[in-house]
Amino acid sequence: MRFHTRKWVKPEDLNPNGTLFGGKLLAWIDEEAALYAIIQIENQRVVTKHMSEINFMSSAKQGDIIEIGIDVVKFGITSIVLKSEVRNKMTQEKIITVDNITMVNLDGFGKPLPHGKTKIEYVKDRILKA
Repeated sequence: MRFHTRKWVKPEDLNPNGTLFGGKLLAWIDEEAALYAIIQIENQRVVTKHMSEINFMSSAKQGDIIEIGIDVVKFGITSIVLKSEVRNKMTQEKIITVDNITMVNLDGFGKPLPHGKTKIEYVKDRILKA
């Protein structure tokens, strides 16, 4: 799992129990998945089609630093399927896992568009090719 983003849990991120609100965490995961897909597919028109079962394993509290990990499960014709894990940066304790997040590549009319990608590419390698 590659961990790309860190978030600091602040008071505005908490639920009435004083722990990280699940909806806030899912929004962060969705944003991270979209950014990852945009970079891989090289198109800003990407939408979330599906998120599989979400497994909350532990909680985070105010002041915790969490990190969001994303990896590719597979490349489809118009989609990329990702998985995510969020963990506490300091303790390494898993907070949540999402096994499948399907992101779909779109054309200018909002229709699925083949992206032609079959493997993970790194921006640094693209720059070297250019």
